[in-house]
Amino acid sequence: MNILGQSISKNSLLLGLFAVLTTGVIAGTYLSTRGLIQENIRHAEERALLQIIPKSRHDNSMLDDVDTVADSELLGLRETKKFYRATQNGEFVGAILPATARDGYTGDIDMSVGINGDGSIAGVRVLSHRETPGLGDQVDYKKSHWVDGFIGKSLNNPDESKWAVKKDKGVFDQFTGATITPRAVTAAVHRALLYFDANRTTITGIESDQEHSHE
Repeated sequence: MNILGQSISKNSLLLGLFAVLTTGVIAGTYLSTRGLIQENIRHAEERALLQIIPKSRHDNSMLDDVDTVADSELLGLRETKKFYRATQNGEFVGAILPATARDGYTGDIDMSVGINGDGSIAGVRVLSHRETPGLGDQVDYKKSHWVDGFIGKSLNNPDESKWAVKKDKGVFDQFTGATITPRAVTAAVHRALLYFDANRTTITGIESDQEHSHE
């Protein structure tokens, strides 16, 4: 029994030492790669932003010029999210706002809406959705470039009554066999423009009198 007990104690000690060493290795690996992982995430986020407002249009880091927004009425947000500013030589170029279309065919459609300083659309990207493959999923830039149809559009171009898909007598295309998804995205982009217009000073950081002086 003594020999058996000594053997069990020895094995338990060895297992304990192995566990400690394994934990140390895992912790060391995590600490050594954490910085690299965070840097890769940052680069991925920046690449996504640059798809909407390219580097040639601004000289700041949009990831470092960030604020938060929690609007649920016009932006449709269900939680507080970040928005980003682009500037050139300290002058406001545009902002990338988060927006959610809550009336997608199968649920929320989360997107980023880039808006230029003059109130026109710089670009739109759908970030997440659960729309029907082969139909509604064409709002995804990987599937089609349909969202590019918003570029250059503003509250006055087209008129408010035309901010709709063609089936609803608007100017934007819908998809064959799918109208609900493009209708929801179109409405969400229009509401993002309304939000930008109503909160221009907060978003741009430019006082109203300064804005008018540049018009």
